[in-house]
Amino acid sequence: MTAARRETPRERYRTQLRAEIKEHAWEQIATAGAPGLSLNAIAKQMGMSGPALYRYFSSRDELITELIRDAYRDLADTVRAAAAGGADLAGLGRALRTWALADPQRYFLIYGTPIPGYHAPDDVTQTASLIMECLLDAARSSGRDVADDDPVRAHLAAHRQWAGDHPADAATLHRALLFWSRLHGILSLELAGHFTGMGLDPAELFASELRALTR
Repeated sequence: MTAARRETPRERYRTQLRAEIKEHAWEQIATAGAPGLSLNAIAKQMGMSGPALYRYFSSRDELITELIRDAYRDLADTVRAAAAGGADLAGLGRALRTWALADPQRYFLIYGTPIPGYHAPDDVTQTASLIMECLLDAARSSGRDVADDDPVRAHLAAHRQWAGDHPADAATLHRALLFWSRLHGILSLELAGHFTGMGLDPAELFASELRALTR
């Protein structure tokens, strides 16, 4: 067996510096939002010149892509770990909410308003599909069903590209899509502060929606 190659000091320095750049990027996103992300501003914070920082990320879009990749990988790991631990559909929903509440800016980067002029590469979509695979598996094993005569079921049977190669039937597709869209609706409103001042507990509302979707 060939021994794994060790990183050179230069490679370790590059890895560390890229991680530090991403930390500053997250701080900037928390303050000004993703559309306001500026590599020159990050370079100034780090005491670097703009051209020097561009040796580590060639453009703002490359940096955004790395942040999105990190977020999707982390969420995919979270959901897959929950599924491997025996979580059912409701358990996956709770894992999603815990992950979102831990870092709302990370959540909004991948599920919030699209960044003007930015287009994610294909591999980002592939990572996101790992999350949906877990949901489809859980939805398929769930005993809960929706109305057999709902016309959207026939539509989903013919428009299933979003499910990739998963062998889910139309009922499972419908169940997973309802689960995904309704929970994200509540999460997005909660994280954006739209429940503030309404006198309700978002956690109770989320739990109620989980019960309704999995009853």
